[in-house]
Amino acid sequence: MKVPVSICWLRRDLRLHDNTALNKALSGPYPVICLFIFDRDILDKLPSPYDRRVTFTWKALNVLNDALTRKGSSLLVLHGTPLQAFQELSQRFDIRSAFVNHDYEPYAIERDHKVEKFIGSTGAGFYSFKDQVIFEKDEILKPDVRPYTVYTPYLNAWLRKYYLQSASPVSMVGSENFFQIKPCPLPSPRSIGFEITDSPDPVPSIDEFVIKNYKANRDLPSKEGTSRLSVHLRFGTVSVRELVRIASQISETWLKELVWREFFMMLLYHFPMVVNHSFRKKYDNINWRNNEKEFECWCRGETGYPLVDAGMRQLNATGWMHNRVRMVTASFLVKHLLIDWRWGEAYFAEKLIDYDLAVNNGNWQWVAGSGADAAPYFRIFNPLTQQQKFDPDFDYIKKWIPGFKPGYITPIVDHDFARQRALTELKRVVGG
Repeated sequence: MKVPVSICWLRRDLRLHDNTALNKALSGPYPVICLFIFDRDILDKLPSPYDRRVTFTWKALNVLNDALTRKGSSLLVLHGTPLQAFQELSQRFDIRSAFVNHDYEPYAIERDHKVEKFIGSTGAGFYSFKDQVIFEKDEILKPDVRPYTVYTPYLNAWLRKYYLQSASPVSMVGSENFFQIKPCPLPSPRSIGFEITDSPDPVPSIDEFVIKNYKANRDLPSKEGTSRLSVHLRFGTVSVRELVRIASQISETWLKELVWREFFMMLLYHFPMVVNHSFRKKYDNINWRNNEKEFECWCRGETGYPLVDAGMRQLNATGWMHNRVRMVTASFLVKHLLIDWRWGEAYFAEKLIDYDLAVNNGNWQWVAGSGADAAPYFRIFNPLTQQQKFDPDFDYIKKWIPGFKPGYITPIVDHDFARQRALTELKRVVGG
């Protein structure tokens, strides 16, 4: 006779504490199995076996498994498509309910619909909850009940609502409701076709000194002036409720960055076409040059513009890039080289360990001028003045371009020429 259980399917919420779906599952009448699925529909799209995100996930799962082992349970890790995984589980257990936290990306929504349909066909319940954001979907709308497409009024509405109904952490109930199973080692990345590579510590470190001084230091790439928590937000090894609470107390500037994240997630949910198309439809009519050799120079960090090249080399070497430099490198690709923002977005998606579809897409479209509340088309970052302002002593540049000297590479395009070329084309399409 199969044992009746509840499943808590972990995805972008790789933690036991302050986890809404897990708390709801543990509050129910059935013992809870914590499940993670290495999803082949996602893994098969990764171009390299040396993917830092797979290694980070594996490390985070080991942390979870250790915590569950101390409670007499274990993390169940399966490999395949989610539908196949639940079909297999239904042969082993009497699944009475499945609990998840919402995911707002188009693939995730489709994936969850398939699993919910199967779970429902067995007579079990499928329950999904808000967890990775403070406000979601239709919770922040304009007075005319349409979604915001400009950040500042969205921010103001978000802040008003947050301070009226502050989101408290979700406290976990007792461990007695975990399914008691013999602890077992997790499958290694190699067993699913990947190699272990360098990645950040999966246990987040919240440095309140850095957050408190975020406004003063965030634009200086040579300093450790950013929180480095983006990867933890992406995989849910930290609770957004905890971070927003800290930000609301010590750094309004950092809090506004967390709200940008939710703004982009809201836009993706309401306007899923932005995955492949410009939010501002006119921008799909740009005559991109899309020079492949110049794109390869940009990817390698060999454009002859030091701040751009240092940023791309940092990305290639570490899977992360400083936020100010992300804007400069993105602007250079789109405006100086007139290469489609989707090319750059795809490259960042391949390399960034903190890759988040909504945030990556939103930021690229912001830089390109094609997004909601985007930078105007005539805003073109000058990578030379950006370097003079934010890395005046070349400290960041020298770190990522060993032996750097002025003129180390002949620039692939002249700034003034490129700027005028971009302005002419962009004005033709959107500014005429």
